[in-house]
Amino acid sequence: MSQRIDPDHSRFRQIVRGQIKGNLRKYISSGELIGKKGKDRVTIPMPSIDLPRFKYGSKDQGGVSQGPGDVGDGLGSDPQSGDGEGQAGNQPGQHEMEAEFTLEELARILGEELELPHIEPKGMRTIRAPRDKYNAIRRIGPESLKHFKRTFREALKRQIIMGSYNREQPIIVPRREDRRYRSWKESVVPQTNAVIVYLMDVSGSMGDEQKTMVRIESFWIDTWLRYQYKGIESRYIIHDTKAREVDQDTFYSTKESGGTMISSAYLLTADLIEAEYPSDAWNVYVFHFSDGDNWSREDTQKCFDALKVRLLPRINLFGYGQVKSPYGSGQFLHDLEEAFPHPENLVLSPIEDRNAIMDSIRDFLGKGK
Repeated sequence: MSQRIDPDHSRFRQIVRGQIKGNLRKYISSGELIGKKGKDRVTIPMPSIDLPRFKYGSKDQGGVSQGPGDVGDGLGSDPQSGDGEGQAGNQPGQHEMEAEFTLEELARILGEELELPHIEPKGMRTIRAPRDKYNAIRRIGPESLKHFKRTFREALKRQIIMGSYNREQPIIVPRREDRRYRSWKESVVPQTNAVIVYLMDVSGSMGDEQKTMVRIESFWIDTWLRYQYKGIESRYIIHDTKAREVDQDTFYSTKESGGTMISSAYLLTADLIEAEYPSDAWNVYVFHFSDGDNWSREDTQKCFDALKVRLLPRINLFGYGQVKSPYGSGQFLHDLEEAFPHPENLVLSPIEDRNAIMDSIRDFLGKGK
């Protein structure tokens, strides 16, 4: 039964996958997936999907262009129907189906739709991590790890040597000394590690909608990078006139207040990277989201100095996403464009609204750094 169901289930998954790819921009901009995220799976609401099939009617129903109706009537319309007003019904309605996908599957869909290149780790930024692999055989071990094939092979060899094996009646009875068990060997393998540092402006000009856009884009960036790297860490920094490191929940829930000094976040990020993530062992990604307001030209120059000397030479990618706000000037993005006319690992992306999030993700991740 399961063998007959598997092809149908695989076909159904392909149909659902196509639905997600076709509506990916809608799913990204709405932020539905973030609220339904589990530990490593996401539940996606889907419209009802019916496979097309022919349905035969009775012979007395007529054919095409036959039956009651006048020229100009819509197909399927009822001349007696009203304007939709009436009493409440007592029958169940139609409900949306939900399809469950792993974050890895979601990352693959994102990469295919946006044509994202796979990331090539910069230099030799790897660490050596121990890993247990069941590639050895031992004479003792728990019954749950018994290797049946090797056990019967040993029993067969013993019976042939002893002359008790009968080809006409090939009965193999393992003894205690024939038993073999799976075992492991610890091997040290190179493992590419990465850290993502998220920075967000929480000054008075950043409202709830701007922070929601940051949250949506950060979710998709995080999903893609975790698909590319096996070992990854995330750090979160918020700033107004001062910067401080916070946990993920605080990062997304902090209320806006105060002015803006962007350099405080850049200097704290540089301190964090230099202290904990040396460039010879880590791939480092920094994403900063702001509405583009800064306190002064002097503070903006401090940002440029921190980028040129302490950040860009040590990291894979620095992404600056500027969300549009009715209270923000948006000047910082223009200042960055003037100061870094030909950036290699600095990506600037304006985010006008939620519909622009998908394009911004492509801007940040499209270089494959």
